[in-house]
Amino acid sequence: MPDGDGREPHRPHIPHRGMRRRAVLTGLVAAGTAASAAAGCRRPDSSNNADRATPPGTGRPAIDRAAPVVHPAGVVSPPLPACTMTAYDVTATNRAGLAAALRALGQPVRDAIVSVAVGGSLFDDRFGLSPPRLLTAMPEFPSDVLDLDWCHGDLLVQITATDPTIAKRASRRSLPGLRPRWRLDGFHPRNRGPGVRNLFGFREGAGNPEASDAQLMDDLVWVKPGDGEPAWCVGGTYQVVRLIRLAMSSWDVESTTEQEKVFGRRKDTGAPLGQDTETADPDYAADPDGRTIALNAHIRRANPRTPDALAHQILRRGWSYRRRDDAAGEHLGQIFVCYQRDVEKGFAAIQQRLASEALERYLLPYGGGYYFIPPVGGEYPGQAMFTM
Repeated sequence: MPDGDGREPHRPHIPHRGMRRRAVLTGLVAAGTAASAAAGCRRPDSSNNADRATPPGTGRPAIDRAAPVVHPAGVVSPPLPACTMTAYDVTATNRAGLAAALRALGQPVRDAIVSVAVGGSLFDDRFGLSPPRLLTAMPEFPSDVLDLDWCHGDLLVQITATDPTIAKRASRRSLPGLRPRWRLDGFHPRNRGPGVRNLFGFREGAGNPEASDAQLMDDLVWVKPGDGEPAWCVGGTYQVVRLIRLAMSSWDVESTTEQEKVFGRRKDTGAPLGQDTETADPDYAADPDGRTIALNAHIRRANPRTPDALAHQILRRGWSYRRRDDAAGEHLGQIFVCYQRDVEKGFAAIQQRLASEALERYLLPYGGGYYFIPPVGGEYPGQAMFTM
């Protein structure tokens, strides 16, 4: 873990494209700016694990396959203002040890929501588990400079609360069979006026699909029986976490007009440029040359409002963070989180459209990963993995 717990085994391979943005990173350093999941990694072949017996201690009798699917908490509900993300590597050497670790992670925390997710590195040859079909490594995108100390992990635990001390205290418990890999505390900045804003001063969640629409969430977020996933995945969701450093010194010198041009939205109301309310749709058909909303504006690249793009929506969540780096001093950033049924059709498709967007020069993604949050069921998170 980067704060002094040492390097961990089972580090997944990331296709590294080199330090193309070293100049950006250097500039950020000089200016002093800027239950969930196991890290996504290459999914190993598990065909030789089919005949493994489930060892004692996994609590199998608690699974009721006839019970209705219960989706994991903390996904579609309004995000709480404090969040701690902790990625772990599993040091347990057998299924019973892994089950004990998951049981400990699943203990309720008063006044908090705990989500536990699993990632690809958990599905190597250690435990003989059947992986989520679409769980892969988070690749290094062209604008990334990934720091492996802040990527991946066998498990990722997200704890959200109204009181930040609750999330922080709960995330720092001593847990059997686990070694922390990375940890980051997030918060919603205090702002005047309604709504949550990020450190750039813009409204969080503008343009998000309506989380209270159960049918829409079924279509976009939750894994379905016909998706070809292992039975234990049905009702869960794929989670993407991105740790992004913000170039605040560069951003703060820009005029409000320029900042709004970069995002494509009004800073005060969140409305798309040319519209009156945050929920209004931008009229790209009437603006083919980008005179109102620039062609490389963030919202236009992220969702160009084409039929194909609308089918690839994701449910976004986000928290700001402030942390101190021994080499660079204090810097500010964003914990970006999103949920979808299929990462390639969701986040990855959007990320490809965002290449060379106007906002890119103010961002430095350096960590995170791809994860899967199982549905609720059994005596502890992920128990159904051991029985299906």
